[in-house]
Amino acid sequence: MRLLLNGEERDVGEVRTIADLVASLGLDARKVAVERNLEIAPRSTYADTTLADGDRIEIVTFIGGG
Repeated sequence: MRLLLNGEERDVGEVRTIADLVASLGLDARKVAVERNLEIAPRSTYADTTLADGDRIEIVTFIGGG
């Protein structure tokens, strides 16, 4: 599957859901926000939100500090 991921077209393999994508990127789902086709995806829906070829995904990672 090909997605536009953070502005870059990428082949992400056989991912099916946002949860699959986040895991395949090695990210902690508790520390990211995901936007799919210009809509914020609630974290509670990551496992149920199916991705489609050509989806536009933006992922932001939260970093703590002070």
